Parts: sequence; C-alpha cells; structure tokens
Amino acid sequence: MTTIHDVAEAAGVSISTVSYALSGKRPVSEKTRRRIEDTVRSLGYEPDAGARMLAGRRTHIFALTEPLRADTHAPTHMAFVLATTVAARRRGYDILLLTDEQASEGMNRVAASNLVDAILVLDVAPDDARADIARALRSPTVFIGIPDDAEGLTCVDLDFEATGHLAIDRLADAGHTAAVLLGQTEVSYVKSNFPRRLLRGVQAQATLRGVALEWATTGVTTTDVSAVRTAVGTALDRGIRAFVVHAVGDVHEALLAVVAERELTVGTDVSVISAAASFDTTTLPVPVDTIPLVPQQSCELAIDLAVQRLEDPHAPARIHLIPPEYLSAGSVAPARE
Repeated sequence: MTTIHDVAEAAGVSISTVSYALSGKRPVSEKTRRRIEDTVRSLGYEPDAGARMLAGRRTHIFALTEPLRADTHAPTHMAFVLATTVAARRRGYDILLLTDEQASEGMNRVAASNLVDAILVLDVAPDDARADIARALRSPTVFIGIPDDAEGLTCVDLDFEATGHLAIDRLADAGHTAAVLLGQTEVSYVKSNFPRRLLRGVQAQATLRGVALEWATTGVTTTDVSAVRTAVGTALDRGIRAFVVHAVGDVHEALLAVVAERELTVGTDVSVISAAASFDTTTLPVPVDTIPLVPQQSCELAIDLAVQRLEDPHAPARIHLIPPEYLSAGSVAPARE
C-alpha cells in the first residue's frame, strides 16, 4: 500500500511538503504542487479519510441527497444527478449519492460521519425536513430547489414564477384571452415546490393580463394520457386555442396528437408553449416554443456556491434565481376573432 513517505520520496520533497500540498494548509509553489499531484496519481496514493478529517483538510467529496420514491420521474431526476456529478468533477469533487426514501436520515448520517465537505439537496419538498437539518449543520449545504421556509438557506433554482409570467405574456401579446395550463400530476403539487411556484406565476400573470385560465393536472401519481387527451379535447371544443404545458414529454405528445386529429395546426390554429421543460423538446413531432429548465445551469451554480461556502464559511445565505429564457419555434399563433 502506497504511503505518504513513498510519495515524498518519489517527488523528491519532504513529507510535510506533501501534506501541505494536499491539504492546502500552507502555500507550496505551483511547480512543486503539480509534481506532488502527478506523483500521487501515478502511485495511486489515497490518504485515509479519517486522517484527512483529523488534519482538518477537505475530503473532496460532496453528498447529494436525492430520495428515490415510487412516484419519482426518473429521467428528470437523473438529469439533475448527472449534471451535478459532472459539475462537481469539473471542480475536483466526487459525489456521494444518497437515495434514502426518508431523505433526512441519509443527510443526518453523512453529516455525523464528517466524510463530506458539503451537502447538495435535490427533489426539494415544500415542507422539506432537510431544511431544519441544514440550518443546524456546520457543513455547507446548497439546495437545488426552494422549500417554503428558506430562511437561512442557500438555494438555487429556475425562477418558476417568472417563467409562468413569460408564458402568459407571450399568449396575451398574441391576443389570447383564454388558456389552459396542463400541469404536473396531482401528487407533484403536494410533494414538490416548483410546480406550485410555476402555477402561481401563471395564475398571477393571467389575472394581470385578463386571460381566463384553466388548470388541469395530468394524473394522480403518474401521467394519465387519456385524461390529458380529454382535457385538451374539451378545451378545443370550447374554443380555447392556447396551451401552456408544464409536464413530461408524454403530455406534450398527447396534446399535439389531439390537435393533429382535429386537423388543426400548431402555430396557425393553436398556440403551445412548453414551460420549464427539462427534456429535449426538439424531439417532439411538432416544434414548440420552450422556456427550458436546464439542469446544468442550476447544478453548476450550486457546486460553485458550495465551493464558495467552503472558502468563506461566513458568506450570507440567499436564494439564487435563474432568469427564464424564451426559445421561439413558431408555435404561438395570433388569436382568431
């Protein structure tokens, strides 16, 4: 087993210099540090985690708490896990993934172990128990999402309210006075914070712009395509020609299929906007205007903030909202008289 003595001998430096280069406790010249790091990699040296903790140095591991439940939409959640992992590796950190369904248990466990430098929180619930845990921890914690009570927390997320405003503004500017929001499943509005935030944004802006809004959930715990088709058909029968979709790809496809069956054309007869879509909407059979939810944006910012909190533990906690971006594909049609 390779020891720190082996590294020091191979690099031609003292043991203390190796320790300083790896811990960052004292300055070491860039040339020497690189030589030591190259030696560490070539020899496969891995300092004992317990020794690193006793020495007060970083483990270069972040915990990512992401509870996997039966109602979890795996593709969306895994996109955020992947984006976080890639961003962490870019900054020289590994990710320890915690998938306990009771998310607070995993978070308490790693906090007590001192094996991680910081904790990242995904799948944030409105009344998330991890918020109180984070407020009590010394380890930097960054939420990718915003609980209802965010006091004292560092949070990163898309500005979902502004996303809702932007979608309604585009429809209202095109002359639409009525619209339907095809939302998430019913359970999403109980267990997740972001669907409610987008709903509030859509509702508030619809009221401000004089747009009569109808809201339809798309199933109880999982997407019900038949319910989506019924909601779209009923809206079309009543003359509503504007839709905002905040749901998975299946909902978009069901909407577009019903429109096509009615021999209507998106962008000419019917307006469709995909709001906060985390999947690639260019794969849909018809191009639609999109306000994307980009996992890389929020996850990279979360990693940067975690590193900043390590370097400056006294940095103030605050909410970081990412402004929405509107990508036009010609799917908003002028309202017909």
